[in-house]
Amino acid sequence: MEFDVVIVGAGPSGLSAACRLMQQAQAAERELTVCVVEKGSEVGAHILSGAIIEPRALDELFPDWKERGAPLNIPVTEDQLFLLKDDTKAQKLPNGVVPKTMHNEGNYIASLGNVCRWLAEQAEQLGVEIFPGFAASEILYHDDGAVKGIATGDMGISESGEQKDSYMQGMELHAKYTLFAEGCRGHLGKELYAKFDLDVDADAQHYGIGIKELWDLPVKEGEPEKHQPGLVIHGSGWPLEKGTSGGFFLYHTENNQVVVGLIVDLNYANPHVSPFDEFQRLKHHPVLKQYLDGGKRVSYGARAISKGGFNALPKMTFPGGLVIGCNAGTLNFAKIKGTHTAMKSGMLAAETVFAAISGGCEGSKELSAFTDSFKTSWLYDELYRTRNFGPAMHKFGPMLGGAFNFIDQNIFGGKLPITLRDNHVDYAQLKPADQFEPIRYPKPDGKLSFDKLSSVFLSNTNHEEDQPCHLVLRDVDLPLSKNLPLYAEPAQRYCPAGVYEVMEDEQGQRFQINGQNCLHCKTCDIKDPAQNITWVTPEGGGGPNYPNM
Repeated sequence: MEFDVVIVGAGPSGLSAACRLMQQAQAAERELTVCVVEKGSEVGAHILSGAIIEPRALDELFPDWKERGAPLNIPVTEDQLFLLKDDTKAQKLPNGVVPKTMHNEGNYIASLGNVCRWLAEQAEQLGVEIFPGFAASEILYHDDGAVKGIATGDMGISESGEQKDSYMQGMELHAKYTLFAEGCRGHLGKELYAKFDLDVDADAQHYGIGIKELWDLPVKEGEPEKHQPGLVIHGSGWPLEKGTSGGFFLYHTENNQVVVGLIVDLNYANPHVSPFDEFQRLKHHPVLKQYLDGGKRVSYGARAISKGGFNALPKMTFPGGLVIGCNAGTLNFAKIKGTHTAMKSGMLAAETVFAAISGGCEGSKELSAFTDSFKTSWLYDELYRTRNFGPAMHKFGPMLGGAFNFIDQNIFGGKLPITLRDNHVDYAQLKPADQFEPIRYPKPDGKLSFDKLSSVFLSNTNHEEDQPCHLVLRDVDLPLSKNLPLYAEPAQRYCPAGVYEVMEDEQGQRFQINGQNCLHCKTCDIKDPAQNITWVTPEGGGGPNYPNM
């Protein structure tokens, strides 16, 4: 199938690019064919974010978004920031000492999945074709090496590689330009980075694993109302111990619900750390428990985030296309926000692509004009001003790093004449297990804390069982021969879905991969110390089905 533009991924960057392309085509009274492929069963099924949304990019894309019914209904009314000292004590920080990037006046608490569903509706009304349930599994190239498009994966292939009765061959989608908007650690993006040396001049990318739950709050007659729509709570400290950093969030959204989550930086050294279990015990702290106690958990999910910021940005252009959004790492970690930046990168890409197609440029030509447009945009300026935020936290810790960031952001507006660097690759920071005491996590109580399997159940995750495993080991013996004796096989703990297990039976030990549980979070692809695990796409439509995340 031939299109002018093919976009991989129906997230905020991909859908914003699609909408902007068609807006320009309509304004120019020009016919344009745009296709978006999405591996989730529907748009939004794989979208997971906090999320507090800054509407700056949305204001540009659809100035009348309120009249169009965009699902941004809860404006932020109050910010609270806590430092948890132990399992009972906390210090609330005055707003005056909080870096201004973490102030949320004018922002909205929303479900990013629902925002993407709404964006997809706008895109389809503009004439974009959206194909959910089709996973882009392969990049197609012209003879000269330029990107030609993508191929979707075959459906109905058995675990042994044979065609089943349900077999359906994948499609080749050819385009003048292809935009890769897969989100953090996109598997095709990884291929593009390697083939075109996109990150050769960038600092090392850094990642966190974000784990999130959606809760219904209790309503009891005669008791104070727990739900405070618009209240935003952030914090750091306990339960994460020295050498493990991150932060939590709890947002009061609509419908008497809150979203609660923990982001754990994936540069931690202790292989005994389990981000999932850290999150479960976090919820017992009084700062969070006061809202959750007596409530009901209704959804669960996890997703890696790119948090390297400006210093880790790759070259985003290559012959035949662009890599955009979180696939390029445009998230602003200083704000803990990536939606508006992803959207703006997609809009800039669309404007560059439309100009190239209108000017008769061949698809194999590199879109160097994008780099110029990006460098003169507010997106570049915003990311540049926050370039020191993450490195400061990594180098100096939450207290000194926070003080540095307050000075950098609140006093100098991000224009200190220095640039801090952090080129330590996350997976390489893991140290041998015998250097640490194993962590004894409390048993879940079934009220505030839960086990992995009951959590995965709430994510509505489903994969066709008889299909090739989409978690590919370069060396099948390495998990037991190296990772187990050296690191106590950390995949058992860093995976938030119980995908990886070390089993023992009469034949001895074996490494088991429960691919059906996979949330597509990409943590294994990032954190495996031997870089032995590669995440590839399963059959389209597989994975989580987040309803309101």
